[in-house]
Amino acid sequence: MSALFDLPPVAPDGFRYQADLITPDEERALVARLETQPFEPFLFRGYEGRRRVISFGLKYDFNGPGLVSVDPIPDWLLPVRDKAAAFAGLPGEAFAHVLINEYREGAPIGWHRDRPVFEKVVGVSLLAPTLMRFRRREGARFQRINVPVEPRSAYLLDGAARTDWEHSLPEAKAHRYSITFRNLRG
Repeated sequence: MSALFDLPPVAPDGFRYQADLITPDEERALVARLETQPFEPFLFRGYEGRRRVISFGLKYDFNGPGLVSVDPIPDWLLPVRDKAAAFAGLPGEAFAHVLINEYREGAPIGWHRDRPVFEKVVGVSLLAPTLMRFRRREGARFQRINVPVEPRSAYLLDGAARTDWEHSLPEAKAHRYSITFRNLRG
């Protein structure tokens, strides 16, 4: 692993990272499946984002009722779901929600916290590296931490990293996908 992807000396409490959660062959197979999916533009309160999304199991509708049921998680996603769950210390079935983001070059994701209805969040990154940016307010300023995220890796947001910090991604430098698994708060 190159120094570019070494973790910073300080990461938010509750953040964990694992390089190579999946193999290059698994990544290729997932990307081949993702290329056939009916992605739609991300819609947030009347705004259309530059990324495209698809959800399985449950979907969070930002323009309507909130959490709604959608198509079940397909069988071809179960192996990566199970690896993500093991990384998070959960059984695979705990992940009721899968959100897949497609980022074309130039597509960012703005500052946010995942909805409180969710507890643990595991993201699996495919195709291209990115930088996960964290910030939390300290008085009139923000404390900031940047964490490089490489292809085939996974990150976990739990505890303070999940509830006290916002996160975002800069504009994508190359085409990439992220598969995000979330369990419901108990």
